[in-house]
Amino acid sequence: MVSTSLDRTSDASKEKALILWFEEVGTHDVGLVGGKNSSLGEMIQLLQPKGVNVPTGFATTAYAFRYFVKEAGLEAKLRELFSDLDVNNVQNLQERGKQARALVLNTPFPQDLQMAIASAYKRLCERYGASSELCDRFSDPEARQLCEEQSKDTDVAVRSSATAEDLPEASFAGQQETYLNVQGVKGVLEACHKCFASLFTDRAISYREHNGFDHFSVALSVGVQKMVRSDLSTSGVMFSIDTETGFKNAALITAAYGLGENVVQGAVNPDEYYVFKPTLKEGCRPILEKRLGEKAIKMVYDVGGSKLTKNVEVPLTERQKYCISDDEILQLAKWAVQIEEHYSEVRGQFTPMDIEWAKDGITGELFIVQARPETVQSQKSANVLVSYELKEHSKVLVTGRSVGAAIGQGKAQVIHNVSNITQFKPGEVLITNRTDPDWEPIMKQASAIVTNQGGRTCHAAIIAREMGIPAIVGCGDATEKIATGQDVTVCCSEGDEGHIYEGLLPYELKETQLDNLPRTKTQILMNIGNPEQAFSLSGIPADGVGLARLEFIIANHIKAHPMALLKYDELEDESVKAEIIELTKGYDDKPEFFVDKLARGIAMIAAAFYPKPVIVRMSDFKSNEYANLLGGRQFEPKEENPMIGWRGASRYYDPNYAEAYALECKAFKRVRDEMGLTNVVPMVPFCRTPEEGKRVLEEMAKQGLERGVNGLQVYVMCELPSNVILADQFSEVFDGFSIGSNDLTQLTLGLDRDSALVAHLFDERNDGVKRMVKMAIETAKAKGRKIGICGQAPSDYPEFAQFLVELGIDSMSLNPDSVLQTILMVAEVEQKNA
Repeated sequence: MVSTSLDRTSDASKEKALILWFEEVGTHDVGLVGGKNSSLGEMIQLLQPKGVNVPTGFATTAYAFRYFVKEAGLEAKLRELFSDLDVNNVQNLQERGKQARALVLNTPFPQDLQMAIASAYKRLCERYGASSELCDRFSDPEARQLCEEQSKDTDVAVRSSATAEDLPEASFAGQQETYLNVQGVKGVLEACHKCFASLFTDRAISYREHNGFDHFSVALSVGVQKMVRSDLSTSGVMFSIDTETGFKNAALITAAYGLGENVVQGAVNPDEYYVFKPTLKEGCRPILEKRLGEKAIKMVYDVGGSKLTKNVEVPLTERQKYCISDDEILQLAKWAVQIEEHYSEVRGQFTPMDIEWAKDGITGELFIVQARPETVQSQKSANVLVSYELKEHSKVLVTGRSVGAAIGQGKAQVIHNVSNITQFKPGEVLITNRTDPDWEPIMKQASAIVTNQGGRTCHAAIIAREMGIPAIVGCGDATEKIATGQDVTVCCSEGDEGHIYEGLLPYELKETQLDNLPRTKTQILMNIGNPEQAFSLSGIPADGVGLARLEFIIANHIKAHPMALLKYDELEDESVKAEIIELTKGYDDKPEFFVDKLARGIAMIAAAFYPKPVIVRMSDFKSNEYANLLGGRQFEPKEENPMIGWRGASRYYDPNYAEAYALECKAFKRVRDEMGLTNVVPMVPFCRTPEEGKRVLEEMAKQGLERGVNGLQVYVMCELPSNVILADQFSEVFDGFSIGSNDLTQLTLGLDRDSALVAHLFDERNDGVKRMVKMAIETAKAKGRKIGICGQAPSDYPEFAQFLVELGIDSMSLNPDSVLQTILMVAEVEQKNA
């Protein structure tokens, strides 16, 4: 798709031009060719020379649209038609919209406009010619002949581009029509005419009314762009930030087979990939997360059929693998960064971008086919932290991908077809298969939206975010599991997985001003277990993560015992083997499944707080907990008291487990060395002696994790009396300490914290425990080692936190809901002690 030079329209005559080539326009030409087309021109002129592939084409101008309207006397007729418009009355809106579109479609284009479009299209055909490679794919002679006849006229996408769309504060996403695989002068003229009429779709009329845009101040440009043959490959949508949390340092990429319309409209559940931008720019390969989507159907050319495109099923083998390679994920992410940086520079402020991409199945090339400013997260205040907390739980009816972090509730209204949207009442929860722009008149009235299909970049997700409505997409069977009239609570505040609960559950909304929080000498860190919540928690003004627990990642994302993956062929239980096969599909190497999943879980947390320190505690399951993992019973002993048995450091060098510990080390190395997240600090738990600590460091070094190399520091948990008593010796082995107040309390007081019989004695504020804490802090400081605390006590007891500050502890790691109040308390204590 190499462009040849074009005769350019002079700046003086642009205002009266009927046609402009993309190479002739840029971001300053929104008034001439609309947001979509001006953005394409900007990228072709300024980003394509830097390696960003963009297929070219031409645009009818806003002047051409107004010329058409004026010549036909349409404005007066349309104004009369809209004189009694009521967009809140769905029936009235549908009637006025239908009449307006008919009026436009039944009015022929002026002859000179038809000639201008036809001439430009023919020039485009001359530039690209027939696609013989495509026709050679057909073995049937009739199909090949038909393909050759059709490809004499190049295939194009015909897209609407309104002069008020793709603004940073309003997306107008999907308001007007797009037509794919359009061929021939007649087809292009018809598609352009339909695009003009689509300025008056029901959803576009409603959207303009609600956003205060005058119907007759908005003109329509039409972009005619060479098609990328993604029907033979893949396509998708990407955002240069995280769409749910507004986290700026990660790009989100979605991908599915075929033309991109299915991803945009939510007809498929696509693959999703997260890439960390800061270390990507340094040359690392930081793919933080890869989620396999269902990708059940794909949109392809309807060669020989009666339509331009059609949907076909994707074979099961194709669904079960990622549809683009890691190299392609990284290339797309690099382009997202380039595009974001360019538009941020042009606009003079940070401008996250919403980008559509496609891969050509003939050439194998990737292309950017659209780019527009993101319109939700970029408009939010960075100084206010808004959080929702569900106070009670009930039966989970359905789950899916959460959109936003809010909670909504009401009576469910299940609607299968857009023709029935008049049944919807304001304040209900909309339950449907998927939405497209025709649903928008009722979407804004919903308390929440739930769809069977779609990913986090589909139409329902984009509009829900823009309207501030919680949504859960890709549920699969919501229309079957939820009944009309049923009371439901839609919760998107519990991570990436959204839950639809039975009944109207109580919840709390909190808003916290962040701009006046004091800075403290004592570092305030956070405890985090769930990687899916890391991006949303990164908005809390903590100094990093003091405790990230691998147990959550292993139990919830990996689910299998590492030895069961390493010794798969030796497993005795056939049902366990079958479950592992299903769990690890897409991975030829089962131990690699463990390393990959663990690395990405760690990376999500590390990226959320980069470059602040993220202390990650290595696995600390007890033997009874390990036994509960898939395949675990075959490899775990039965201990009378697992709490003080084979756990933590003692496992890591043991011949019965060292091979599994090596997988953990490989995951850490991948995060630090390949992804560039060197802010990760591994921490060794339950290390009984300094000699044991040295043996663990030797095991780590065997896997390339050598203390001091690439800035690697290794911490140790201070949770045993021996850690306190021998703190001077442990200081020679490790770079820092983190006090685990739960285990230190139980072992100082000699009680089992799992026993209800002695639970009343468990108290971190006991003088014996406090003396242990004091001794540990004093020794660590005398040896020049950092020391913090990551136990529950500072979160639960403000007076204990005050005690720690007075001892001069370096950091406290708290549960997220305790961070803000602890910052204020610590600041007050520090001020008193100053």
